[in-house]
Amino acid sequence: MTSNDKTARSEHMDTCEITDSAIAVLDDHGTVVEWTQAAENLVGYSPRDVVGRSAALVVPPSREVPTISAYVERCRARDGWTGTTAVRNRDGRILNVSRRVSMLRGPGGTVRWLVSVTGIRTLAKGTVNEPMRESLLTRAPIGIVVRDRHLRCRWVNDTMERHDGISRKRRLGLGPMDTQPGFEAGAIEAVMQEVMQSGTTRVHEYRAWLPSSPRRERVLAVSFFCLKDADGRASGVCTISVDVSESRQARERLAILSEAGTRLGGTLDVMQTSQELADLAVPILADYVAVDLEQSIPFGEGPPVRIGSRGGRLPQLRRAGLSSVRHGVPESPWARGEPVAVPAASPFAHVLRTGKAHLEPVLDPAPGGWTDHEPARAQKIHQYGMHSLMVVPICARHTLLGVALFVRTKDPVPFQESDLLLAEELVSRAALSLDNARQYARQHTAALALQRNLLPRGLRGGMAVETASRYLPADMEHGVGGDWFDVIPLSGARVALVVGDVVGHGINAAASMGRLRTAVRTLADMELPPDELLTHLDDTVQRLAEEDPDAADQTPIWGATCLYAVYDPLTRRCTMAAAGHPPPAIVDPQGRVTFPDLPTGAPLGVGLGDPFESVEMELPEGSLLALYTDGLIETRDQDIEEGMRRLGTVLAQPGRSLEDLCRLATDRRPGQLPSDDTTLLLVRTRSLKPTQVASWTLPSDHTAVHSARKLAARQLDRWGLARLQDPTKLIVSELVTNAVRHSTGPIGLRLIQHEALTCEVFDNDAFSPHLRRARSPDENGRGLGLVAQLSRRWGYRLIPEGKVVWAEQDLPSIPSHAFGPDRLGDHQNPTIATIR
Repeated sequence: MTSNDKTARSEHMDTCEITDSAIAVLDDHGTVVEWTQAAENLVGYSPRDVVGRSAALVVPPSREVPTISAYVERCRARDGWTGTTAVRNRDGRILNVSRRVSMLRGPGGTVRWLVSVTGIRTLAKGTVNEPMRESLLTRAPIGIVVRDRHLRCRWVNDTMERHDGISRKRRLGLGPMDTQPGFEAGAIEAVMQEVMQSGTTRVHEYRAWLPSSPRRERVLAVSFFCLKDADGRASGVCTISVDVSESRQARERLAILSEAGTRLGGTLDVMQTSQELADLAVPILADYVAVDLEQSIPFGEGPPVRIGSRGGRLPQLRRAGLSSVRHGVPESPWARGEPVAVPAASPFAHVLRTGKAHLEPVLDPAPGGWTDHEPARAQKIHQYGMHSLMVVPICARHTLLGVALFVRTKDPVPFQESDLLLAEELVSRAALSLDNARQYARQHTAALALQRNLLPRGLRGGMAVETASRYLPADMEHGVGGDWFDVIPLSGARVALVVGDVVGHGINAAASMGRLRTAVRTLADMELPPDELLTHLDDTVQRLAEEDPDAADQTPIWGATCLYAVYDPLTRRCTMAAAGHPPPAIVDPQGRVTFPDLPTGAPLGVGLGDPFESVEMELPEGSLLALYTDGLIETRDQDIEEGMRRLGTVLAQPGRSLEDLCRLATDRRPGQLPSDDTTLLLVRTRSLKPTQVASWTLPSDHTAVHSARKLAARQLDRWGLARLQDPTKLIVSELVTNAVRHSTGPIGLRLIQHEALTCEVFDNDAFSPHLRRARSPDENGRGLGLVAQLSRRWGYRLIPEGKVVWAEQDLPSIPSHAFGPDRLGDHQNPTIATIR
């Protein structure tokens, strides 16, 4: 139903309430002197039955008013009487009615009583079950005039003067044309004549202007009732007028508020909501509107500003919404997005301090006022004739969001209290939308900050890979998600590559992503192969879900996807496994693109029980791997296959840098709508030169330790790392000693010079070494402790042939010629095939 339909329906209801009212006129003794057809319809008594007789015939006695004289005295004491009462129908039924008794005054101070009653209607099925429904006549002040058959005024109540400004003295004994000459008076007289001739009731609406307020018109709805004497003839006419100006204005404002409900709050953008508020208020309420927000609101940053704070500086404002009846809003000294000055003596400062609205019906820009401190505003006030203003605080949940300024320039009517009420209602509705947008912006900012802190700030690919990455959150409607990526250095110059996606968006998804990323890093430190790592990660996700099954408002971790790969620059082999994640794109140095046939596996935590499978492949040096989330290849208007083809086309440009490829691959086409966050991790593989690796096979006997120390010292000297000989020989001694003690086959020793110096010892024993504290009498147990002290980190990993125990040391500064051919001699091509 449109607002016009609602207005028409409301006016129709009011008219029905007036025309259905039964009217009777009583003298000062309670005798009925005039009667109406509506009264006869209600109680069944004709004018012949009741006129000239006591009203007790119709009004039964009660404990409150036992006689009609008491009834009249009660009316006189109250200057009238409004409420419900019982009346007696001619057939003996007692009817409950809504009643209003009004005092009328005539010549010489004589008094009459006009009684208007309306039957209480039965409500339709499905409406609210009200105990009664008062008529319009019992809710609004009414003006009453009783005229004789010549239309001369005989009786009038005091309210009528407030309606049209004509005093009782000027009205009594005169007709409408004598008191208000003009077209409207002539039309009113014609209606009165018709009512007396037909005996029916009519409703007429006209406008009146009070002399005290000529710019404010009043709209009066007048009901005309034919009064009858004892013979049933027309003895005159009674007019009952209701000032419907406010009710009509109220209906118009309800329509405005209804429109506000549909136009405000459709977005989570505080700037757009502010503009919607300004556009809505012009021109229906003001000629110029400006909406200023506390400067941190659009960015979702900073603590909330509390209402009524004392002692601190005024909040800084930024213009967010502008609208005017003039093109281009020339009244505003500031454009949208610009900071707005708030002098301490201005009404804006008062509103910011108190949180209360300010109404200035007549704006006086004369010298000595607050405009002296605001020359920019003062110049606009004079230039555009600003004569009335309202400043309304924008508040929600005890938080001050900003202020809204309403100004009249072309409309000559000053703002009234009713205008301020409407402005406050509009602003309060906008404030809820703005606060929702503010809280969303704060949550979005917090989620971005959380994810930014959880994601790696600098990727360390070492000598294994060159890296570049992009993370693009979805638009504001969807918020930040749970995508993540990582590059994790492993032992032996290897590197782990990870990309994953947690379902959902927002701060909970970012937090869940952080938990998964931490779990992956922890499992990666255990040197697990990709398929085993995903198995352990899947178990972890299931346990987390089981521990908190009732967290319905949290983003679930189960259903997350992950791709985990390990690249070894010594062998140029890459091993990878996936849990419900799309395969990587692999581009060889010639620009050929493939998407490996990688077993997809189930997403994490779904509990299918199927094992994850690893795939191993050899990659030429300079190969490009692209790990991504589905937001890169799937959008609302593009399926996965098309997205993968587009990604492959972009990546098949060997001459491009990784940063350029990241930018090209993540650039969204115009009009393309993102459906999810976009994550891309690009790595270009490297391989270690043979000169960076030295490896030997040692016998498992007492000679192994001495040989290992000697070989390691000689290799370090060739690499120019003589300063590391002593700690390296100690590390080699301890690790080889442990291998001799526990293994039964040959022992491997490998030194790798990359970003660090790595010492690796291989044996065929699967016993896992553990660091323990040796007591004073113990002869063993101090070896790994010594290794831990001499290295920056150490560990072990299991391999099919047994295990590898390794230790890393930081490198000193090395001259660039340290690894030239002249230093390598017979060791230019040390074998590494015997050790994996």
